[in-house]
Amino acid sequence: MCAFNPPDWSAAREELRATLSAAGWPDDLIHDAELALHEIFVNAWRHGGSPAPLVVVLLLDRTLRVSVADDSPALPEPRVSADPYELSGRGLHLVRSLTHRFGTDPRKHGGKSVWFELDAAA
Repeated sequence: MCAFNPPDWSAAREELRATLSAAGWPDDLIHDAELALHEIFVNAWRHGGSPAPLVVVLLLDRTLRVSVADDSPALPEPRVSADPYELSGRGLHLVRSLTHRFGTDPRKHGGKSVWFELDAAA
């Protein structure tokens, strides 16, 4: 069970924005990265049981890799819903559509890391 209020993700968002802005990334890609980060961060809190998910932001050459670790070994699965008015369940679909690559890795001492990669425009 998690707390009713999600943890503050503003420091991770600000670090992500500063890193990409300094590297000259366009605003539209920065917004996509922020939204994808928000989705996997909230999922780590809501479904992964982590009160303060660990965020790692790496920029290698022209590829951004963001990972968010939580304490649950359960792998995330995008939900399929026939109800177009459902209020939740679209986050992983959104991450997949905003990014170039998306996946999960098990953590050595339990839990998992959910990550995405986004390539800068050439």
